[in-house]
Amino acid sequence: MYKKFLILMMFTALGLSNSTYSMDSGQIQSVEFTHTPTPRTVKEFASTYTKSSVVLNYKDGTKNEFPLQYHKLFGVKDKINNSPYAAGQLFASDGTPIMDPYNKPVISEAPDGNSLLNISNRLFLVTHYEYDWLLSNGAKARYTKNWYASMPMSMTLSEIKQTEGRLTVVRQRPIDFSLVGGLHLPCFASQTPWNTHLGSEENYTIDARNVELNKDSALNGMNALYFKSKKKANPYHYGVIPEVTVNKDGSTDVTKHHAMGRATWEVAKVMGDGRTVYLGSDGINQPLIMFVAKRKQDLSAGTLYAAKWKQTSSKRGGAGQLSWIKLGSSNDLQIKALAKTTRFSDIFAWSDQARTGYSPILANGLTPEHIKLNDNMEIAGAFLETIRYSALRGATTEFNKMEGVAINEKDKKVYIAISRIRNGMLKAHDTDKDDIRVDKIKAGAVYELSVSGVQKDSDGNAIDSQYVATDMRALVIGQDISKDDIGNTAAIDKIANPDNIFYSEKMRVLFISEDSGYHVNNYLWAYHIDSGKLSRILTLVAGAESTGLQVAENINGYTYIMSNVQHQGDFINTMDSELKVKITPLIDRFDAPVGYIAGVPNL
Repeated sequence: MYKKFLILMMFTALGLSNSTYSMDSGQIQSVEFTHTPTPRTVKEFASTYTKSSVVLNYKDGTKNEFPLQYHKLFGVKDKINNSPYAAGQLFASDGTPIMDPYNKPVISEAPDGNSLLNISNRLFLVTHYEYDWLLSNGAKARYTKNWYASMPMSMTLSEIKQTEGRLTVVRQRPIDFSLVGGLHLPCFASQTPWNTHLGSEENYTIDARNVELNKDSALNGMNALYFKSKKKANPYHYGVIPEVTVNKDGSTDVTKHHAMGRATWEVAKVMGDGRTVYLGSDGINQPLIMFVAKRKQDLSAGTLYAAKWKQTSSKRGGAGQLSWIKLGSSNDLQIKALAKTTRFSDIFAWSDQARTGYSPILANGLTPEHIKLNDNMEIAGAFLETIRYSALRGATTEFNKMEGVAINEKDKKVYIAISRIRNGMLKAHDTDKDDIRVDKIKAGAVYELSVSGVQKDSDGNAIDSQYVATDMRALVIGQDISKDDIGNTAAIDKIANPDNIFYSEKMRVLFISEDSGYHVNNYLWAYHIDSGKLSRILTLVAGAESTGLQVAENINGYTYIMSNVQHQGDFINTMDSELKVKITPLIDRFDAPVGYIAGVPNL
């Protein structure tokens, strides 16, 4: 044992702790992450770092500990391989750079979803750029008219070189979305079992009803900035799951899967059967959607289902039993054709007041609507207006900010992050139509869903999947507190506002990223499924959001925890003013790193 320890220390000293050197992995009892303390100094508050280690516990009672390190791959301002453009530069459909109102390049400070993919022994990284946070003069784009909500966004493809475990970018280019109408607010991402990238479009700003009434300007940017007003953007082309296939030669193919429905998609996660997909929809009053593909490893056709929650507990995030309502079956070609020719008023008649024959719904926001489905519009409603149609069919549309999704194959569990437990998830006055009535937790929770086969939908028909969720309960829960001495309003040693999540089968650890307005510094956590231990493994620059989470295991014998930093210096409102003054000069708000945590041994 002592000899093995010396060899391991040698590899660690050389920076090769992920080495393919055999560590008797068959004898590993468990994997455990140690705790990174909260920031204490001004420098720490203004930095992204880890002080954690990963501990391997062996069956013979011995253990080995390996320190983690955070590495920045590139920043959004970097010009990779002498490119004339920054990594986060946004482009129009013709490939020309987009400029801001001050005629400066628009560089997104919000890198989000990552997919590190091994394609025929070549490494490629797909990275999302979610939105433009700052204009060149430092003003927040969110408060600039017709800017944030309408900004056409981007993904980049980086070819990665791996040298003794260290990753560097060889070359990089933007991925072309012009053939699918561009890209709008791509958020979290996942990797399919067939090694492609599943993106997202968090389409809570483009509402087809408001577009038709000329009350929605969110498409202005797509028209003016992306298409340069040469064509008119279609609201039904956004809020759709895009799949990016990276080919052996480094080229990419992009498909938007209209058959998976249209909503405020945070992420789509494919289960182990290669057919069943759970989708997180990030917004207020959202449905829980499941898609079952017609064929394995092919998301172009299938059936949509929406969940109905029957509550069994209101405490500690609550719990409920789930049943499923079939929305419809279709394919990409059929729905894409409908999207080209269909307006909102073709699908629904609507009213802001109660009317005979109209159904009251509360979906995708806080404003009630009264709608009626027009004749023969079931398929269009299910796939173009998935949120509203789910509510009309009687599904539960009370989930609030449903974020990341992960799968634990061994235990047959699905995990879903609910960033904030409030709004529709609380008890309402009309209890007859109020499915979810749990206690408010602004800091949110990660929920665990049990899945099984032999389940039927609400019409009594069998659901062709072994991954149908039957119940849902809060597993990892945040805690609201009174403001502490630096401004935190959520307990510092618990999660706050979970966002990206990823489950590692080999480590039996659920990783949880934060997007919190209640922690001064956001964190990345490791939740140990078997012991219930929660460890903080990364602390981010104050005000920044933890994004881009992916655990890439056995990449040529190395393991990487992909992790980005977004909108650093976007301080929470309750933050101590003196601390804010001290750390502000240390933060470059216009930069944001795409990076990874190294140090996890090959398992």
